[in-house]
Amino acid sequence: MPRADLAHCRALLFTPGNRAERFAKAAATGADALILDLEDAVSLAGKDEARATLVEHFRAGHRRGLAAGQVCGLRVNNIHTSAGVRDLDALVTAGVAPDFILLPKVESAVEVRLYTRHLPAIPLVCTIESARGLEAATEIANADPRVRAIAFGGVDLAADLRAELAWEPLLWGRGRIVQAAATAGIAAVDVPHVVIDDEAGLRNDAARAKAMGYSAKLAIHPKQVPPILEVFTPTAAELERARGIVAACEAAGGNVVEYQGKMIDGPVVKAAQQLLARSGRRQ
Repeated sequence: MPRADLAHCRALLFTPGNRAERFAKAAATGADALILDLEDAVSLAGKDEARATLVEHFRAGHRRGLAAGQVCGLRVNNIHTSAGVRDLDALVTAGVAPDFILLPKVESAVEVRLYTRHLPAIPLVCTIESARGLEAATEIANADPRVRAIAFGGVDLAADLRAELAWEPLLWGRGRIVQAAATAGIAAVDVPHVVIDDEAGLRNDAARAKAMGYSAKLAIHPKQVPPILEVFTPTAAELERARGIVAACEAAGGNVVEYQGKMIDGPVVKAAQQLLARSGRRQ
C-alpha cells in the first residue's frame, strides 16, 4: 500500500512507543495500520526515551517488519505541549519518515500546517477530541491535502462535553466527523472500543460506525483487530451487488435503470463504485 493510501485502512492498532518488543507482534495481528504511540501510552517521564527509540526504529527501516500492504505511523504529542514540540523537532532533525503521523487533540488548521510546513511529505491523520476541535472539524479536514483521514476521539470528547461515554450521547459528534471528512473526500476513523473483552460490543460499535460512513476503527488491543477487519471488509454479497449495479448502469448508458427490483440512479451507483474502490486492494 502506498504511504498515503490511508483510505483503504480498516483497523489501526495502537502500540506503546516504549515497548519495542511489541512492534513485531502488532504487525503480526494483520492490522492495516500500526500506530506507535508517543502520547497517551507513554508517561511524561518516559517520553524522551521513547522518542529516541522510535526515531531509531524509523531510521533503521521500519518497513522491513511489515506485511505487504501494511503501514506504520506515529502518534505524536499535541504541538501545544513541550513534548509535542520536541516530537516535531526530533522528526525534522533526524529526517525520518513514518508512513503517516497521527496528530492528537487537534483544534485548528494551524496545528496541521505546522506539520505540513516542516514535514511536507508525510500524510496526516487528525484526531478530534474536544468541543473546540469538533467546531473546527471541517476546517481541519480541509487544512491541507496531506490530511488523509480524521479520527473521532470520543473518550476525550465525552469528558470535554461532560457527556457519558456511550453511543447516543456522542452520536452528534460521531456524525460531525463523518460530515467533515466527506467535505474533504478523506477517510473517517472511529474511536476505539475501550472494553477489551467485549467482542460483541466491539462488533456492534463497528457495524453502526460503518453504517454512518466510517471506513475504519482504531484498536487498543491485538484481539480487537480481527473483528474490526471482518466488519469493515465488504462481504461477497455486497461486492456482487455493487458490481451488478455498476454493470447495469453502464449497460443503460448511465440512465436510471432497474436492478433487483429497485431503481438505480446516480447516488446509488456512486456508492457502489466507492465500495468497489475501497475493496480493490483486498481482492
